[in-house]
Amino acid sequence: MKLPGHDAMAREADEQLAVSRVKLPKRVVERPLLQVGKRLLLALVVLLLTVFIVWLDRGGYHDNADGKVDFLDSFYYATVTLSTTGYGDIVPHSDSARLVNVLLVTPLRVLFLIILVGTTLEVLTERTRDEWRLNRWRSTLRDHTVVIGFGTKGRSALLTLCATGLKKEQVVIVDPSSKVIEAATADGFAGVIGDATRSDVLIRAELQRARQIIIATQRDDTAVLVALTARQLNRGAKIVAAVREEENAPLLRQSGADAVITSASAAGRLLGLSVLSPYAGTVMEDLIQQGSGLDIVERPVIKSEVGKNVRDTDDLVVSVLRGHRLLGYDDPKASPLQLTDRLITIVRASHTPSSGGVDQR
Repeated sequence: MKLPGHDAMAREADEQLAVSRVKLPKRVVERPLLQVGKRLLLALVVLLLTVFIVWLDRGGYHDNADGKVDFLDSFYYATVTLSTTGYGDIVPHSDSARLVNVLLVTPLRVLFLIILVGTTLEVLTERTRDEWRLNRWRSTLRDHTVVIGFGTKGRSALLTLCATGLKKEQVVIVDPSSKVIEAATADGFAGVIGDATRSDVLIRAELQRARQIIIATQRDDTAVLVALTARQLNRGAKIVAAVREEENAPLLRQSGADAVITSASAAGRLLGLSVLSPYAGTVMEDLIQQGSGLDIVERPVIKSEVGKNVRDTDDLVVSVLRGHRLLGYDDPKASPLQLTDRLITIVRASHTPSSGGVDQR
């Protein structure tokens, strides 16, 4: 297998950012420009209201320059007062003007300062909130699923898992493209921006505590490097990877992948089957689309099925997984069923398996 120095995935990561970042699912908030516009409008209203108050009581103010206070002087006084500059050239000298300053102008000054400082405070508060969310997310994330590469293959695999009951909170997307991660977080998934061949990026995704890892990169050599790194960080996780060329599948298995899907060959076989029998191709397509029509699922044997023949179960059993051996339904060794067996069955999408749900192991 050819191993070029840098693939497209690594190059894009190097160009876009120097370090990886974790992005949690987005919350619905107002646009920043809209928030700033509202603040500026509110500040302007406070300023104009202060100008109006000073202008109404202009007789109670004294200007050291000419002794009179006109509209421009009212605007000037309101500006320096709200900004707490206070040059002292225009001052309230009557009791009514001083009372108005205490009861109205001073509260308006405080409100004006809150508006101006509010943006900075909000940014600091938002950063603190994000840091708290990130720390809480890291501390609670266990037995999750890490999807490396969120293109067509990664997205389709994740949709299949979500159709079987996987929660979005238990998924972390790793991709070098910030746009891809933004789309993932908009859909409710947590994301890590970075090159998945680097161990520090996978550690940010808490891969060492993951239960399942899906490798759906665009290149086979990248998939091999990711599988090696992932297996080094997590010895017990189930790793499923996709490759384009069938000749690279053995190398990926040696790198630590538990299951390898050859995307190009699988699509070609499905095309050939559809040519020979369009209906058989339709059934196969239905089987691999979770949530509609027929679904193929893996589940444990329940107590009531122990000792029975494979054909005597309520579900249509295709194969029996006994230890690390996969036995066909017609294999004499498959019956009787044992409590430690797992069944590969075909069920209706609306039908809940007799075990009470689809097991994600």
